[in-house]
Amino acid sequence: MSEVQNRKPGIKYRPDIDGLRAVAVLSVLAFHVGGFRMPGGFVGVDVFFVISGYLISAIVFSEIAASKFSVLNFYERRIRRIFPALFCMLIAFSVVASFYLLPTEFVDYGKSLLAATTSVSNFYFWQHSGYFDSPTSSPLLHTWSLAVEEQFYILFPIFLVIIRRFFPTRLRLGVVVLFILSLAASAATVAYNPTTAFYMPYTRAWELLLGTMLSLGIFPRLHNAVLRNIATLAGIGLIFFSIFMYTRETLFPGLSALVPCVGSMLIIGAGEFGPSLVSRVLSWRPVVFVGLISYSLYLWHWPIIVLHAAGLSINLNQILPHAWTARLPGFRFDMIIEVVASFVLGTLSWRFVERPFRSRPLRITRKPLFALSAATVAALIAFSVAVISAQGFTGRFPAQSVKIAAYLINRGGENGGHLGDCFITDNDRSAVLDNDKCLQIVPGKNNFLMLGDSHAWALWMGLHDALPEDNILLASVSNCRPLVHPGGSPDCIEEMKYIFEQYLPTHPVKELMLQARWKPGDMKELGETIAWTRDHGIPVIVFGPVPEYDAPLPRLLAYSISAGQPGLPSQHLLALPLQVDAQMKKLAVTEWHVPYVSVYQATCGTGACTEYADQAHDVPLMNDADHLNEPGSDLIARRIVERGEVH
Repeated sequence: MSEVQNRKPGIKYRPDIDGLRAVAVLSVLAFHVGGFRMPGGFVGVDVFFVISGYLISAIVFSEIAASKFSVLNFYERRIRRIFPALFCMLIAFSVVASFYLLPTEFVDYGKSLLAATTSVSNFYFWQHSGYFDSPTSSPLLHTWSLAVEEQFYILFPIFLVIIRRFFPTRLRLGVVVLFILSLAASAATVAYNPTTAFYMPYTRAWELLLGTMLSLGIFPRLHNAVLRNIATLAGIGLIFFSIFMYTRETLFPGLSALVPCVGSMLIIGAGEFGPSLVSRVLSWRPVVFVGLISYSLYLWHWPIIVLHAAGLSINLNQILPHAWTARLPGFRFDMIIEVVASFVLGTLSWRFVERPFRSRPLRITRKPLFALSAATVAALIAFSVAVISAQGFTGRFPAQSVKIAAYLINRGGENGGHLGDCFITDNDRSAVLDNDKCLQIVPGKNNFLMLGDSHAWALWMGLHDALPEDNILLASVSNCRPLVHPGGSPDCIEEMKYIFEQYLPTHPVKELMLQARWKPGDMKELGETIAWTRDHGIPVIVFGPVPEYDAPLPRLLAYSISAGQPGLPSQHLLALPLQVDAQMKKLAVTEWHVPYVSVYQATCGTGACTEYADQAHDVPLMNDADHLNEPGSDLIARRIVERGEVH
């Protein structure tokens, strides 16, 4: 996230704000890297928005007060601050992408590069985000936040000019009105379409405007030291609360974003009038340094994580002695590579790209700066158009790799028509399950109900075809465990409540099929759900987890062919699904006393896992890392039926 150099005339330097930037960028890094128990680390972006709104507004308003404000000067500062480091990252990653990304991925990258270069990547990812899309398939995904900022700061000076010209005494009122309208739009939009609320500038503008209102002195002044300490402690508490307590299921941004944003406002506002315990901690030099490099660190961390997820990494678990790795169970040592590489590249970018373009000795005057920026933008656009027009330069990979990689295009499987009727995704909360279509009992047939999340939907496709004489019903919600007392999104809770409290007691089914992306922590609640079905006389069959990879299977297969390493996909299998499968198989026999279908064993047997739904025609089993596609589902479902586990 961009920062504004706050060493300007009339603007006192605030090391505690750099420290707050450090908190923001480290929370985002921890969230993206994973394994640090910060499920709400994404709120770091919102902290950045408040900081940016405050500092830029403070500079602008000080210039207005001194009658020195210029729109051209404003845009020049933005170019100096944002473009050099951004362009450096885009150019460097484009070189890597030219050698490494598969053709379909390279085309997607070209489109996202075009959007990032023209500061509209938030709109691009809004249009191209889907439930089955792996976030690590988009190396420029993080530029959405830069686009939101740039769109705000394109319009903000125009707003100021209009206010100065026609309503010179109504600046504060105008900012407050815009803040209220944007916050209301965010709260309303997130209730029915979280994806739109996440990416749109009008649902995020209030976060920057909160910083603007702070710079205008709208909030109470905290001259008292005791009040400053209370405010900053409350502020850092609110930020940490959201970092550690928010999850992907939290309705966000909306009103939930007020928590980290208000926390940031309290820290920044209190620091205007003196030090506090929190500000002293944030002003500690190592913390300040992380804040200084935060923009470059933010720019570089995500592409590095994407490269790791794509398989371009060093797995230290396979190199270091087991005695070392066993001391930190569950911790991926390759995270160290991601974090260290992010800091190294972030520091180099800050030192040799950011600072030279802002320092006086190497400062380029306005006209050459604008010309150089325009030339770089033109070159990146030309590169993007060439990649898209050439369909990703397919000649870089063998024809078989290109054919398999094409399955990455439809990550959700070919049967995407079921999205939004029998399978509700996170992308559109206004969608409701079509009960007349999905849950209609057919007299004279065996009626099964498949209940669960996207994995249930994926397996349902095959079972529906493998048992043509039966009626396989489906009710599935993304990220939703089929439990009597589920957690997760409101859609999940509402649907499970309907199924268990209204539908099942009044609609007899031959068997209730439970399938999800099971985790070890689900076993207690799953046992309670099975007990509920037993008490209500409802037969139940439990389906175990599918094998999972740390990267999309078509990508791994394509790389394995290109590199002549047929065993490459198996090296990227995750261990957890196999462990959960063994745990569930044991519980089904010893405690639950219900039929258990090991989807893992149906896929992997006792040897290597099946990787193709149709190897003769180069059709992979999955289009992503963990969802069976339609041909893959057909294959695994036939195996399950042939083994007599479902009939």
